[in-house]
Amino acid sequence: MKGSSSLRIIVCGYVVRGPLAGLSWHHLQYVRGLADLGHDVWFYEDSGDYAQCYDPSRDVSDADSSYGLAYAQRVFDRVGMGERWGYHDHMNGGVWRGPQGEHLREICRSADLMINVSGINPLRPWLRDIPMRVLVDTDPVFTQVDILNDSERRAFAEGHNAFFTFAESFGRPGCSVPDDGLHWLPTRQPVVTELWPPSPGPADGHWSTVMVWDSYKERHWQGQTWGMKSREMGKFLDMPARSGESFEIVLGGPTAPNELLIEKGWVLRDPLAVTCDPWTYQDYLRNSKAEFSVAKHGYVASASGWFSERSASYMALGRPVVVQDCGLADHLPCGEGLLVFNTPDQALAAIQAVSADYARHSAAALEIVRSHFDSKRVLSPLIETAFATAVR
Repeated sequence: MKGSSSLRIIVCGYVVRGPLAGLSWHHLQYVRGLADLGHDVWFYEDSGDYAQCYDPSRDVSDADSSYGLAYAQRVFDRVGMGERWGYHDHMNGGVWRGPQGEHLREICRSADLMINVSGINPLRPWLRDIPMRVLVDTDPVFTQVDILNDSERRAFAEGHNAFFTFAESFGRPGCSVPDDGLHWLPTRQPVVTELWPPSPGPADGHWSTVMVWDSYKERHWQGQTWGMKSREMGKFLDMPARSGESFEIVLGGPTAPNELLIEKGWVLRDPLAVTCDPWTYQDYLRNSKAEFSVAKHGYVASASGWFSERSASYMALGRPVVVQDCGLADHLPCGEGLLVFNTPDQALAAIQAVSADYARHSAAALEIVRSHFDSKRVLSPLIETAFATAVR
């Protein structure tokens, strides 16, 4: 491997087209985390051939990237990476935007490593020439089923030569994530702890989460259906009444049964008001007592070992999380700070345990992030493993 202390790295991500807080933090922590390791890091985004840019100020998606470009500049400035990004606007004539403009194409041509986070960006010629091309699958089961069902998606994936997935149980007994023939290796969300200063939580505050009811259509493979959170949430609608505690959801999605949730005692928050800015979102998590969340049905049913980047953010602030089990116990310490459930009774017991000793669970959550999600602990092994296992 070329001098790993000073690699030129291109992080491909989704900020301009998806200018929302959770998505932004997901990608910003790769960029900043790799820079903190001493690498020469640049963020690249591509409009894609058909994709559209979301503008929350108008609540529309179209080819106008002006909102997302201004948003990206603001958030990259704030994390100290303000001059290290660019946007290839293929939809509007192939022009280059952002502080690097067309310089980024040449920067890509001289890069040692590309990390395509979530596989959202197409592989243009200047990316295909990068010798090490890493695909990070953050949506396991759904990624693999798409590759199995769609020849174009397979061709795209095979344009990379190292493969990592948030399905940390992939290939292990009990995990039913379909085998698409690619050599997926485990990874998880990096957290730049400096950007998430912890603070004492409100022990008498509300439980919360940020979610979309139905993110996209279900997937099907060999008689199995892999669904969304909507298929799981119904089992746990009585948690406010059963626990006697306050629960909020920052809830998106037109299919969400808002009236039923309110009837069951859930407080619903406007998703755009919370997620329009990464630090507004961070403040919302900080003002929560803890997170309570289900997972996508596909993650649960496959026992994938997936863990949410959002939940890692709660814990980085010192907030315990009680989340639906996706097969986590083989990879993360569960029971203090991070508690998992399969049934409503288990969920209730976990909620009660956190409330009974809130300070202990808060401290444990913070320690899990520092020990298992710190960007240095996640990204250094990813780079080393990529160079050691790459398909040549």
